[in-house]
Amino acid sequence: MSQAYKNTICHWYDGDAEAAAAFYAATFPNSSVDSVHRAPGDYPSGSKWQVRAAAKRVFEAMMEMGKIDIAGIEAARNVA
Repeated sequence: MSQAYKNTICHWYDGDAEAAAAFYAATFPNSSVDSVHRAPGDYPSGSKWQVRAAAKRVFEAMMEMGKIDIAGIEAARNVA
């Protein structure tokens, strides 16, 4: 009995990720780019800049962690 498996691939790029994802999907049969999620720092500024600034600080703090540090995340969020 053969079972088909579905792979979900996640790539992290610091640059032209959408073009890379499109190339990747075009390279492999039956592949597609189903969604694109931007990091908080990539969002355009606007009326909710305080929330975005806090999200960006939290995201950047998390990216420096080897293990998730809740106190460090909370400290990054609470910077005035």
